[in-house]
Amino acid sequence: MTAPHNATTRSLVAENVTLGYDGRTIVENLSLDVPAGKITVLVGPNACGKSTLLKGYSRLLAPTSGAVLLDGADINSLPSTQVARQLGLLPQTPIAPDSITVSDLVSRGRYPHQSWLRRSTAQDDQIVDDSLAAAGVLALAGRRVDELSGGQRQRVWIAMALAQQTDVLLLDEPTTYLDIAYQLEVLDLLMDLNRTRGTTIVMVLHELSLACRYADHLVAMHAGRIVAAGAPSDVVTADLVREVFGVEALVVPDPIAGTPSVVPFSRHHRPVAGE
Repeated sequence: MTAPHNATTRSLVAENVTLGYDGRTIVENLSLDVPAGKITVLVGPNACGKSTLLKGYSRLLAPTSGAVLLDGADINSLPSTQVARQLGLLPQTPIAPDSITVSDLVSRGRYPHQSWLRRSTAQDDQIVDDSLAAAGVLALAGRRVDELSGGQRQRVWIAMALAQQTDVLLLDEPTTYLDIAYQLEVLDLLMDLNRTRGTTIVMVLHELSLACRYADHLVAMHAGRIVAAGAPSDVVTADLVREVFGVEALVVPDPIAGTPSVVPFSRHHRPVAGE
């Protein structure tokens, strides 16, 4: 095994950013300071700006006003290699090159740490193997990515992000395509990464109860703005769920973790009057 990478605490701040596409504003004048060394989870309904904000943080999308600051410097003014060594991203729908193998894809996570004069080393190869093992896909190393199931591909992309060994990791719906067992494995893996290496993690999740279980800092968004932010137990209430998601729900303590657990009502499943 390679020696563990110990993350350096880095600040990531959005200052009054406005973000959008093709002249359409999605996020306007939003400010959010990501707590360093913590797990931050963005939640909210579809099209509320979560993924757009994550793209702004990763500099995939430049603000039309305001700035995203990495260690106090405008991220869009920094050299690409410098950013890639400090900040990793798993987008919502990553695309792999045709016919690439799992090990070759994951090894691309080492590119920011290499140069034309320094190609892959034995240490790089070990980091790739360790990342494959951590994501549970080491046995798939020689397979082509396009032959894998959606869940397998998702874990391969997570392995690539791990191999990059950045101090900040941004993930847009990392549990997409995964059944509940693998969802928990991936979220536990990210928590391990945060707790053992100090990696700052920002991710978008849809399952609100799981978000509460794994987040140190929860950010609830609606219509391009932040409705509430803080510890899950301080943020998630029945009123918040109604305001953000337009759903009536019971919010009760998770019997395992003690964090808020959201039990939504539906037309066919509502409390019986008088109970």
